[in-house]
Amino acid sequence: KTLEAVMCIENFPSQAVERHNKPEVEAESSPELLLNQVIIAKEPSEKVLIETSINSVRISIKIKQSDDVERSLTARFMSFL
Repeated sequence: KTLEAVMCIENFPSQAVERHNKPEVEAESSPELLLNQVIIAKEPSEKVLIETSINSVRISIKIKQSDDVERSLTARFMSFL
């Protein structure tokens, strides 16, 4: 249910500029349009941060990189994204 609520976004035009849709997560022009952040963590070195607003979602991923194999896998994963 939490992820459904986080991903519930809608078209919301800019309050400052006519005919512009700016992602509020990036612009942060109106604090009332930003919603609560959600952190999903397996452990402190592996977690996902989901930041939402009325019209956009930003997802940040932290991946454990303790050795060369994990660094290589992370680099390939990031190039895929």
